Amino acid sequence: MSKVAIITGSASGIGAATAVELSRRGFSVLINYSKSKEKAEIVAAKCKDALVVQADVGEDAQCRKLVKAAQDKWGRVDALVNNAGTTKFVKHADLDGLSADDFLRIYRLNVVGPFQMARACAPALKAAKGTVVNVSSVASLLGTGSSMAYAASKAALNSLTYSLARVLGPEVRVNAVCPGYVDTPWQHHALGKEGANKAAEHYSAMVPLKDYARPEDLAETIAWLIEGARQVTGETIFVDGGMHIQPPR
Repeated sequence: MSKVAIITGSASGIGAATAVELSRRGFSVLINYSKSKEKAEIVAAKCKDALVVQADVGEDAQCRKLVKAAQDKWGRVDALVNNAGTTKFVKHADLDGLSADDFLRIYRLNVVGPFQMARACAPALKAAKGTVVNVSSVASLLGTGSSMAYAASKAALNSLTYSLARVLGPEVRVNAVCPGYVDTPWQHHALGKEGANKAAEHYSAMVPLKDYARPEDLAETIAWLIEGARQVTGETIFVDGGMHIQPPR
């Protein structure tokens, strides 16, 4: 029987690439979307055995619905990838650009969502001796990125990763990946094509590896954390070309 992975926010970008990579490795995959059904179905068509399910992971009942859908179809859950996330693009110096509601909205999806998904999946993951991978960000360490609220939410997600790794062991390993700049539709939507290209050039020039990540780079690391990494838990893996060790300019 194939192993089963649930990937939240997998209609595009890192989540989509992860679904395709895990399918290539023999996993059955649950592809989750909140709004983009058509895009999710395109991703599913690239996978050997996929189920598309709409859910807002900020709602606990919908998290439980996702897990039930996977168990109803396949009878198990071996891996959870918490990829769904959101932000608001506000320059960090613009303190008036963020409201309390902005923080709460971003934390709801970026922190509360992964917690609720991990809680809903915990019994199945323990039975399968499975894994959780949270998609964080280099912003969690550097306090950079699209906004202060986003950076703070990803730092909270790292802390959540440590806590979950402690309480879900020894059956379940829990880790996080921290990308830097990644060429995804998120960037193109926020910055426009030209702006995204400039950002990619800027970060490539800055980091030691002189290149930026593609979604497939993150998918490869996530797959390794799921399939290998037997002694790795409570870890944050930076997939950022070395951005986290680069002195600020």
